[in-house]
Amino acid sequence: MRHIEYWDNFRSVIRSRRGGWYAGKGVFNCGYDMMQDLVGNVSYMQVIILNATGRLPDRRIADWFEACHICLSWPDPRIWCNHVGALGGTMRTSPVAATVAGSLAGDSIAYGQKPFQEGLEFIQAAMTKSKQGLSAREIVAEEIARHKGKPRIMGYARPVAKGDERIEALERVAKNLELPIGAHLALAYEIEEVLSEDYDESMNINGYMSAVLSDEGFTPLEVYRITAVMISSGVTACYVDTFERPPETFLPMRCEDIDYQGSPPRDVPETNK
Repeated sequence: MRHIEYWDNFRSVIRSRRGGWYAGKGVFNCGYDMMQDLVGNVSYMQVIILNATGRLPDRRIADWFEACHICLSWPDPRIWCNHVGALGGTMRTSPVAATVAGSLAGDSIAYGQKPFQEGLEFIQAAMTKSKQGLSAREIVAEEIARHKGKPRIMGYARPVAKGDERIEALERVAKNLELPIGAHLALAYEIEEVLSEDYDESMNINGYMSAVLSDEGFTPLEVYRITAVMISSGVTACYVDTFERPPETFLPMRCEDIDYQGSPPRDVPETNK
């Protein structure tokens, strides 16, 4: 009965701890009057972070985070989430359907939003170990052992190319915004130095972003929520590109292009009439 009474408290009523629209009074979000406090006074990126975390960030970190979104939303249809958007365009779906499908395809353990959560978990755990007295080399050694001798550390290395040109761009933005190098980022650079010396690997954008956002006090889950649609603009671009071409011209296939490995053709027995 206790559980029934609990659920009865939610029957026929919608409650929100974030806010909502009050007719004649305004629209409120985490204690802010959206029309009076936010519109025209803060950036859209600040509101995205507010909606994901419940906290309105400093404009500098929001501007830096916006630059991260630009770095991770490329109009390249070879990237599989963008590939989905391009297929949507060639099949004449709506832009919303294509963009949402492509964004969902990016929600993977290999590419997209989910790895940022793991990247923050790693650097924050590494910081705990550092405070306990472990050196960057010892932290790397532990991770290498955990991955059976392979340098598979989230936030480091890159599967296709060596190095990451996006880090230099974001470092330039951080410098212009006068964002300091915090403890997590300093440790991330030390880990990169060890990996470079021992395994010829370097930090990627995940490692850099994870360290900076950890220094700014974000949790892994918060960053996962903030970056929920981080790649969507690139998906939309690929959708538009193929939508503006003749339909079904994006990677058309012949029957012989398919490497069929199933059962051989078989006759269908005639049925008695």
